[in-house]
Amino acid sequence: MTQSSAGRSLRGAFVAVTSLFFMWGFITVLVDALIPRLKEVFELTFLQAGLVQFAWFAAYGLLSIPGGNLISKIGYQRGILVGLATAGMGCLLFYPAAATRMYPLFLLALFVVAGGITILQVAANPYISVLGPDESASARLNLSQAFNSFGTTIAPVVAASFLLGDQILGSEEIGALGSADRLAYYQSEASAVQVPFVMLALAFFVLAGIVAAIKLPKILGEGATSEASYLGVLNNPKLRFGAIAIFVYVGAEVALGSYMVNYGLSLDIVEEIKSSGVLSAMAGVAAMIKGVDVSGLDAKGVLGALLTFYWGGAMLGRFAGSGLMQKIKPFRLLAMAALLALVLIVASVTSSGVAAILFLLGVGFCNSIMFPTIFTLAIEDLGDGKPQGSGVLCTAIVGGAFIPPAVGAIADGSGFALAFLLPMLCYGYIAWYSGRLVPSVSK
Repeated sequence: MTQSSAGRSLRGAFVAVTSLFFMWGFITVLVDALIPRLKEVFELTFLQAGLVQFAWFAAYGLLSIPGGNLISKIGYQRGILVGLATAGMGCLLFYPAAATRMYPLFLLALFVVAGGITILQVAANPYISVLGPDESASARLNLSQAFNSFGTTIAPVVAASFLLGDQILGSEEIGALGSADRLAYYQSEASAVQVPFVMLALAFFVLAGIVAAIKLPKILGEGATSEASYLGVLNNPKLRFGAIAIFVYVGAEVALGSYMVNYGLSLDIVEEIKSSGVLSAMAGVAAMIKGVDVSGLDAKGVLGALLTFYWGGAMLGRFAGSGLMQKIKPFRLLAMAALLALVLIVASVTSSGVAAILFLLGVGFCNSIMFPTIFTLAIEDLGDGKPQGSGVLCTAIVGGAFIPPAVGAIADGSGFALAFLLPMLCYGYIAWYSGRLVPSVSK
């Protein structure tokens, strides 16, 4: 194979796998957007509904390392196929779950979908990182993750327009219906859940067919027996401490996103937002993206609309980060982002009014480059051990299940100013990892 044809092969593989980043981001948010409907179908308490997050993150905790083992044996392309097929089968399980209104079956379906996404994460992230020179690995993964964020950004529009367009009745309204009308309502709700999930399953299977038809280049000694082990890769300090960095990053990001609305309510700033031309316009744009009218939003709705900019910042930041890493070393840019996030949280808890929430929204932009950059830094020296390293790092995503409840517990007892010390410590650790440990180990 000539150098030019090899380059074309790598670029084609990059485009193909990056399209998967977009699709699983898109589909993940569509699944999340359907949860309010599912809550009514199953008549769930908020405690029961909270098991959704547990089921999702449990998949990362339990299946990432087995996924790494699988990929090391069958290769990246087949690993991607397994991930897509698993997610598709999980989507099909929603059909009997909605028909029987069995919540445990719904949780199983969600776990299977998350398991498929986990395998995709374990396979696709390291695959992207090695599709080209090592020095541009972080830039490539940031670009791919940017398209993942693009998928998560536009998915709410599709969900609001096509999946959640009709009215969802509350428990009291359902209770007021006659037995025949109630049965008819449950049947219509089941159908409203079943059809989208069957379509999502078909999307996964079509993607699997496309990936199977594409000839992706073999890399990292695929097809050869790897001598790498999990104990072996954990001897690498960049991976070992990088896994902790992933754990605290995901935990901090999810915690701030989960409690930002309640934080805004504690600041009593909703009327100030509505009276501000700029902020009101921001909330209006976000509400439009979600497919609702800002005028009809209550206090939680207004703050929830602004929260769109927290998550949307990840998309913009990843596109920007991919370009900046051509001029700035990835570990330096990561350290700068972590320190800026820490400063913004300090500025938020020491401020009042709308400034406090705006500072916190800015953390979303800082978060953007963290996962892909930590990931590439942590696995860059592992060679054929990258599948095992990827499994370790994806397992660390389970931080999203532990740190948010800890932040909530502190907030319950002592308020948000003290609770946000935990995310500050998380970003401080990331700054230490990227600013001190990585450069020292890489010398």
